[in-house]
Amino acid sequence: MPTAQRALLILAQRVVYLPFCRQSEKQMLLSRTCEYGVRAMVYLAAESPTDFRSVRSISENLEISFHFLTKIFQQLTRFGLLKSYRGPNGGVMLSRPASEITLKEIVVAIEGPDLFTECVLGLPGCCEERPCPLHESWSTVRVELETMLEGRTLDEIGADVVREGLRLKGGCA
Repeated sequence: MPTAQRALLILAQRVVYLPFCRQSEKQMLLSRTCEYGVRAMVYLAAESPTDFRSVRSISENLEISFHFLTKIFQQLTRFGLLKSYRGPNGGVMLSRPASEITLKEIVVAIEGPDLFTECVLGLPGCCEERPCPLHESWSTVRVELETMLEGRTLDEIGADVVREGLRLKGGCA
């Protein structure tokens, strides 16, 4: 990962973690639903970008609840990022080549576009004239985050997973 992207991720983590939460309650900017959706889409791109994969096998390989992952996949299918096929040999697959699907599309499909337009503290009317305490920092991070998510495609990340042995599920062992 280029140095600029690493620096952005470190900055985003510092700004985005909610510092007033207990360690076990820390939450990143993206919801758990979005985290799982991105992980599952990267998994599909890395493992079988042009084949149907069963939701059960994806769920087991990524250690994500089958029912939760099913709901996420329904949302991604409605947004046009996945194709689904019912039946005993059914499953999901990417609806377009992995090189044409950006991380931003996945995030917007699950979280909506507000991440890139709204106040990080959720304050209505936050703007240059009446900013919140994090407005200036968040504005910079938000633009860099959006640029990074727009610039990364599933095929690039899937290739990184395969080539570098990057992990998509919990645990370091």
